Amino acid sequence: MTKTRETLEIPLFPLHAVLFPGGALPLRIFEPRYLDMVGNCLKTDSGFGVCLISEGKETGEAAEIFQYGTLAIISYWQQLPDGLLGVTVQGQQRFQILDREVGKNQLSMARVALLENEPVIKLPARFEVLADVVREMLEEIGHPYTTLPKHYEQASWVGSRLAELLPISLVQKQYFLQLDDPLERLERLSAILDEMEQTEKD
Repeated sequence: MTKTRETLEIPLFPLHAVLFPGGALPLRIFEPRYLDMVGNCLKTDSGFGVCLISEGKETGEAAEIFQYGTLAIISYWQQLPDGLLGVTVQGQQRFQILDREVGKNQLSMARVALLENEPVIKLPARFEVLADVVREMLEEIGHPYTTLPKHYEQASWVGSRLAELLPISLVQKQYFLQLDDPLERLERLSAILDEMEQTEKD
C-alpha cells in the first residue's frame, strides 16, 4: 500500500459492502450501537470507517473485517417511513487498521492510518469507453449519486466508480480498493468488462 499519513481514532461500521473514496453509500440504521455512533458523528462533525466483513454478520456480535477500509462522512440523513434512520455517506480516504477494540455494545473502535490519496491522472483515451459505461450506470441509478461531483476525466475516479458498480464479488471490490495504481485498476476492470460482454454474447 501507499505510505501512510496521519492516524485517527474512529468507530467502524462492518458491512457486506465496499465503499471507495468519492463514492456514496445509502444505509439503514436500526441497531442502538450504530444509532449512537451516527448521532455522535453528526454532533461532532466526524466520520466513521466502512470495512468489508470477512466473517460474520452486519448485526449482532462484531464481525471480522478486512484491514483496509474507507473513512466515510454523513452527507444526508432522514427518518424513514418504517421508523428507521436512513443516512447517505460519502467515501473520503482509504485507511489501514492498526489496532481495534470491541466494546460491550459490540461497537468496534479502531486506530487507523490514513493512506495517501491516489494521484490525479488524466483518463487515457483507451479507457474513455469505461467512463461512458460509468456515466450510463450513474444515470440509471440516480440517488445517491445524483449530487456527487463527477470526474469522468480522472483515471482514479472512473476506476473507483466502476469497481463499486460492476456486479463483481465483494472480495474483488476489496482487491480494487486496496490496489494503488489507478491505471492498473482500469486495465483489470476493462478485462472483466470484456469477459462479461463476451459471456452475454455466448
